[in-house]
Parts: sequence; structure tokens; C-alpha cells
Amino acid sequence: MTSEHQDFRVVIPARYASSRLPGKPLLDIVGKTMIQRVVEQAWKSGAVQTIVATDDDRIRDHLNNLKAEVAMTSISHESGSDRLEEVARQLELTDSDVIVNVQGDEPLIPPEVIDQVAHLLIDHPECQVATLSEPILTGDDLMNPNIVKVVTSHLGVALYFSRAPIPWHREKFRDGVPKGLEGDWQRHVGIYAYRVKALREFVNLARSDLEVREALEQLRFLSNGYSIGVAEASVPVPGGVDTAEDLDRIRRVITSGQTT
Repeated sequence: MTSEHQDFRVVIPARYASSRLPGKPLLDIVGKTMIQRVVEQAWKSGAVQTIVATDDDRIRDHLNNLKAEVAMTSISHESGSDRLEEVARQLELTDSDVIVNVQGDEPLIPPEVIDQVAHLLIDHPECQVATLSEPILTGDDLMNPNIVKVVTSHLGVALYFSRAPIPWHREKFRDGVPKGLEGDWQRHVGIYAYRVKALREFVNLARSDLEVREALEQLRFLSNGYSIGVAEASVPVPGGVDTAEDLDRIRRVITSGQTT
């Protein structure tokens, strides 16, 4: 399908506080801060505007030195979605405008998937949100509750997200987790495109029971009848940085010349 023309913006939520990696956005990754690397990847996408949404003066000052656009947001936000919605209000965006949420701890995020998720939403007016997935290739990943699984309809619309190994294959799992998964399971890639109308409505919805049980914010959308379009990522998406081990891994990848 050829994408109709509509501009989109990238918003990157960035908090200074992190229980496992304090000051994470400003940590050095081979001569550049983490947030600088995320912004530079977003600049390579087709977005008409890239904004970092933060509540921290240190992040703002650092990005100002890089000539990056920053929106100062409330310190009371509980999630990145809340921070995005405030940016949409600051920019006075319309209900039909599209925002892509790029996580501030993914310094290797491919620009291709930023464009892909934006155009997935633009091309499917029946959806209010879009996101991506990748095949799960190992039994360990399938059973890992930190890797979120997604099941979709044949139309490419999310049916459910879970930390559990869904769908549960009764025959293949009869004797334990199979070694050859054959691409039957998909992990959720945490990049989202939103229509601003849906984002505005979302932040005013109560947390759903499913969201609370699974600790997955996207289940609030599904619980309230919103459609989330899902497509398999066009290129591999390297993991983000949650731990010191992740940080070391990213540094090794960049130092080895696999990416810049």
C-alpha cells in the first residue's frame, strides 16, 4: 500500500531519574550521550519535527547545546504517554495529527521503523494507534515475562498483549517449550504512533484491570475498544538500555563499527 501524504512528529520522553541507571539520558556512549544518539536517529527519519519531552533542566541544557528541540513538561507525569499528550497541547496539535513515541533509551533505534510505524497508522484510518513486532526465535524469550508478546488478527490489528507465552500452542507445548519456534510468536517492539485524539482520550481513561494485572499500558487502549495496528518491523530493532549490561552491549556494538 502506498502511504498517503501526512506529516508526523517524533516525541522522545526523557526522564533523568532511573532506579537502575541514574542519569540515564546523559550517560556517555562512545563520545555521545544516550539522548543525543536517540535524537540523531530520529533526525534521520521522515519526521517534520523531533522534540525531547523532559522535566529536567540538565537534559534541557544539554540538548539546547546540540540545537535539539526540547519541551519542558510536568514532573508529575506517570508515563511517557502523559508526557506526549502535554507536548501535543503545547504545540496545539489537531485531533488528526500523528505523533510517534520513540523511547529515550534506544540509541540504536533504526530510522526506518520510525517511518514505518508512522505510515502504518497514516495508512489505516480505522486504527487509533500503531506499533510493531518481531519474531520470537528462542524458547527462553518466549517464556521470559520481560519480553511482551502480541497476538494479532489476520487484518493486522492487535488482539492482546501479554507477558505470558501467547498464543499457547496446546500440541507443541505438551512436552515443554519447543526448540524450533518457526516464527509463530511475535514480541512487541515498544514504539508507538498515535493520533492525537486517541492520546488525549487515553490520558483521561482510568487504568484498566488488564493493564494493572499485566503492567502493560497498551491494554488500556484495548480494554476501551481502541484499534491498534501491528506490523512486523521492516528491519531488526536493537534492544534498549535498561541495565548496565545493556549499556555495555550498546557500547560494544558501536565500537565494533556495526553502527554509528
